[in-house]
Amino acid sequence: MSSLSRRDFMKSALLGVGATTVAMSLAGCSSRGESLASNEVAIDFKHGVASGDPLTESIILWTRVTPEQSISTINLTLQVAEDPEFTIAKINESVVALQKNDYTVKVDLAGLKANTHYYYRFVTDTTISPTGQCKTLPSNDISKVKFAVMSCANYPAGYFHAYAEAAKINDLDAVLHLGDYIYEYGMGEYATERASALGRDLEADNAQEIISLDDYRKRYSKYRTDQGLQALHQRAPFIAVWDDHEICNDTYRDGAENHNEGEGVFSERKLAALQAYYEWMPVRPYVKDQTEALYRKFEFGDLVSLYMLDTRNEARVKALEYQNYIDPNSAEMDFSRFQADLATPEQQLLGNKQLTWLTDGMKTSNAKWQVLGQQVLMTKMMMPAELLTTLANPSNTMAQQLTELAQIKGRAIAGDQGLTEQEKARVGFVAPYNLDAWDGYPVEREVLLQTARSANKNLVVLAGDTHNAWSGRLCNAQGQPCGYEFATPGISSPGLEYYLQLPAEQTEHFAHALQLLIDDLDFANIHQRGFMTVTFTADSVESEFHFISTVHEQAFTVTNKVLQHSLIS
Repeated sequence: MSSLSRRDFMKSALLGVGATTVAMSLAGCSSRGESLASNEVAIDFKHGVASGDPLTESIILWTRVTPEQSISTINLTLQVAEDPEFTIAKINESVVALQKNDYTVKVDLAGLKANTHYYYRFVTDTTISPTGQCKTLPSNDISKVKFAVMSCANYPAGYFHAYAEAAKINDLDAVLHLGDYIYEYGMGEYATERASALGRDLEADNAQEIISLDDYRKRYSKYRTDQGLQALHQRAPFIAVWDDHEICNDTYRDGAENHNEGEGVFSERKLAALQAYYEWMPVRPYVKDQTEALYRKFEFGDLVSLYMLDTRNEARVKALEYQNYIDPNSAEMDFSRFQADLATPEQQLLGNKQLTWLTDGMKTSNAKWQVLGQQVLMTKMMMPAELLTTLANPSNTMAQQLTELAQIKGRAIAGDQGLTEQEKARVGFVAPYNLDAWDGYPVEREVLLQTARSANKNLVVLAGDTHNAWSGRLCNAQGQPCGYEFATPGISSPGLEYYLQLPAEQTEHFAHALQLLIDDLDFANIHQRGFMTVTFTADSVESEFHFISTVHEQAFTVTNKVLQHSLIS
């Protein structure tokens, strides 16, 4: 297969997905007497229903049909109403599930009223899907917007308790899913060691690393059998973006860390993954000037402008790696070359087109808050360089080293004049922790932060990817505050405590030490899974972390941590 451009990918991935636009007005409309769709075979709705990408007048509605035997076409009736009993302004609309689209159905339902709850279901003359609830965006003044924010759900790694908990929240405007909705790994690979004991094994015909279109479809199918995930999809509309594991680990524009020799042509794998994503997720692409992309904007009245970004597949170049700057003979690092490569404009995460779209949107927006829903940490995670080596190769001396560094940093903050030059160097010589995050793409970050500050905008960045909870201050190169960042813990994917093999009693100490050592970091939790709710008002933003006590047992408890900030500008 020849190399495909981004536009080719997006156009090809959208072909045949089966999303139909149905224009209808529910006001005063009733068609309860119309006959329902019928089929020659029995069907089931094993994967529930979902809604997504709400606008003031439209929303995506989704389901997936499971027929008792293969058949090319399944007829359905979509029912929508303003009440859960389907008695107020009820409508019926005929839709079709096609075998070629993996029996998924996506309807772009138009002609709706702003800031209105709707209920929907898919039915035949013999079968009824679960009922879903959704809400359109407001068009007028509003006092509050509330999101649930989540990412990183690894089915074999543990139970999806966080989805089930979020589904209990009644006042959500939308669920922001920031990626890693699925994982590509097979059994015996990353975080699968407890799967059998938990009853979370992957299906036998999908237990290897996924590569083909059929592989990706089956993986989504398995994940969507989870009752907690189904419940959340039924409760509120999703606004989703992908991260790397929807394709494979550490994806960038032209490759990925986990695409290896013997796994075929990367462009073919990427195309298969994107097609499955569009089939199974209730998303619509952003289309402008004959090109399509997943980055897009949602306006919640005059309170929140939400920009969902693609930091993986749109334009990201491969991240730099420290090992490429270390002399194999002397073991010394060429920091001058590293800094030069890091600062080059070609080291792009968003790409010129997406960055321009974003900065133009922020500058012209009249909303109180400018909110970025995206994948990777933007806070500058600059930590003592000596600690980076330890984190790359954890040992039993790590706790002692961390304690020493934290004590030195505490003394430095307190103005201790007795610090030696060596001690000052230990905490003063810092480097980026993760080059796969915004720390590895500082030029674009600076453009974005300077735009927010110069335009006097209130910027909030929401992040996923790390599996851990973080909160930080977004500062420009001059150290001036430009915004806040909140990063959600993972649904089930293990965090730093797993990678570092930290005993339970050390995890909180480690997190507190990181807060002390990293200047822009305000909060960290590296040992619990969960999700966030983020609430915006005219005067403040509040992030509430919902921490799940365990993802390895059916019984669990939830603890909360609330952080609140006032307006920036």
